[in-house]
Amino acid sequence: GSATWPLFSGSCDARKVSMGKTRVISKGYRHGTRDKYSKKYRTKGLPGLARYLVNFKRGDFVDIVADPSVQKGLPYSFYHGRTGIVFNVNRNALGVEVTKIVGNRQLRKRIHVRIEHVRKSRCNEAFRQRVKENDLKKQQAKKEGKSIVCKREPVGPKEMKTVEANPEEVEVLAPLPFVENYF
Repeated sequence: GSATWPLFSGSCDARKVSMGKTRVISKGYRHGTRDKYSKKYRTKGLPGLARYLVNFKRGDFVDIVADPSVQKGLPYSFYHGRTGIVFNVNRNALGVEVTKIVGNRQLRKRIHVRIEHVRKSRCNEAFRQRVKENDLKKQQAKKEGKSIVCKREPVGPKEMKTVEANPEEVEVLAPLPFVENYF
C-alpha cells in the first residue's frame, strides 16, 4: 500500500489544511492579551515586597490589575482594569465581587485573585473626604443652632452684569450695501 501522511486521512481539518487554511484560531485562557498583559518600560520582572505588605479588609474597593509576571491567581483578561469589592480574605488571595454586564442585566461575579494582581482603589476617596467635611459642618451648625444642606449643587449660570460704554466709542458693524452692476 501507498504510505499516506496521517494529516490527509479524510477528516474535516485535513481538508481545510489541504485547501490552504493553515492559520490557528487560538482561544486559550490568555488569548488576545499581547498588549494588555505587557509591562511598562523598566517595570519587568517580579513584584517587590511592598506589594505583599498591603493590608486588605472585607468591604475595601480594589482595582484588578493583572501582573503577567505572576501566573498563579491570574484573573481572566476581562477583569483586568475593573474595580470590585473584597468579600473574602485568604492567605495569598482575595475574593473580589465585580459587576459584569451580560445582555440587559448586571451580574455580580465573585472571583478569587492573588494579591499580586490587586491594588487598593482610590474610587472612594472623594466621597470619604466629603463625608468628613459634612460631619464637621453639621457639628458647627448644631452648635450655632442652624440647619444646613449637605447636598452638592451644580454650578449655575454666570451672574448678571451691566457693561457701561461711551456712546461715541460704540462701533456698529453692518454688511456693505449690495450694489447690482450690469456691465
